[in-house]
Amino acid sequence: MRIHRDQSRLLFRRQRRRRSSGLSLAVMLGVIIGGLAVSWNWIGGRLNFAAQPIDDSLQQAQDAFARGDLSNAVELAQRALEFNPNSDAALTLLTKALIYRSYSDYNRAVDRESALEWAAEGLALAPNSPQRLAIYAYALQSAGRPVEAARTAEAALKLDPQNPLARLAMGMAYGSVGSFEIALRESQQVAQTAEWQLDGQRAMALSYSDLGNYSSAIESIERAIGLNRYLVPLYFERALYALQIGDAGSATAAYYQVLTYDPSNVKARLRLCELSSLLRERAAAVEYCKEVTLRAPSWPNGWYQLGMEYFLQGSFASAQDAFHRCSSLQVMQNVPVSERRFECWYLQGQAAEILGDCDNLIATYNEFRAMATDETIAQRWTYPPEGPPTCAVTPAA
Repeated sequence: MRIHRDQSRLLFRRQRRRRSSGLSLAVMLGVIIGGLAVSWNWIGGRLNFAAQPIDDSLQQAQDAFARGDLSNAVELAQRALEFNPNSDAALTLLTKALIYRSYSDYNRAVDRESALEWAAEGLALAPNSPQRLAIYAYALQSAGRPVEAARTAEAALKLDPQNPLARLAMGMAYGSVGSFEIALRESQQVAQTAEWQLDGQRAMALSYSDLGNYSSAIESIERAIGLNRYLVPLYFERALYALQIGDAGSATAAYYQVLTYDPSNVKARLRLCELSSLLRERAAAVEYCKEVTLRAPSWPNGWYQLGMEYFLQGSFASAQDAFHRCSSLQVMQNVPVSERRFECWYLQGQAAEILGDCDNLIATYNEFRAMATDETIAQRWTYPPEGPPTCAVTPAA
């Protein structure tokens, strides 16, 4: 009987050990599966975290544009595009922000070339994309290449007849070559789309202005401002249309609005200088122009306008100095002869002649004559062969 009990116990123990082993295996499998699940969730979380800045950059860029912060919009859109080169939304916003910023101050024209470069690179990645074609067309027309812009926009519209950006580029390109009615018609269609309503209203304003309908231009640009009151370039255009109908007050208010949003803006100060001069507010004009030359000492146009104000006031020595700065900067900056502001030489010479400064008058005159040998130069400044009458040498008796 004892032997039977021992055998029973042995059998019982072996069964317990097998059950214990099975339980451990189940626990181990559970731990492994749980660990894999946790690891997978962690990896997925890390992947989502890595992808998050792409979406954040684009959203932040859109928010910056809505605030009128074009520099941050450009930077963030570039970051979003670098993370995801296939993002049409990032490329569209980057191009748009660069083009708007190019009109925001005196030294931003290069942004239009940058926009064209980004658009060209984007199109190279997807040459058959209607949106990429539209972006490139939009950049082309802003860079002053309307014929190419129209062709590219037409190619985009063949692939996507409802593409508002392609239609916007098409209309603005036509407006650049004098087809103002077509430009207006295209921009009116764009203005009916929610996403591009602001740009459509701005394009309408440009078309109305080209047609001489400045009241309608003002109404359109004010609707655009109502859609985003922080965009500085819209106020420059508002002021321009106001001046066309002699509304100096509205123009002044528009320039002040620019300075409200961008206190360091140089272009607005130059426009206020020009407007003050137009209103014969000489002291105010000089002060605004002095601010321009202080904030942008290497900008020839600022010195030219300051020289004009001094010249009109009869301060010929100050005018001569300002015009000399204007001409010298153009030479140092290698401005092409065909693009130089020749008044800086001519009026500098006139101031020197009034002051009896023959040495500087003759030097300025000879410099002008050297430039005027270019057949494309329409300006003329001619003295008799013996030179300026006030400086001519009297022959000995």
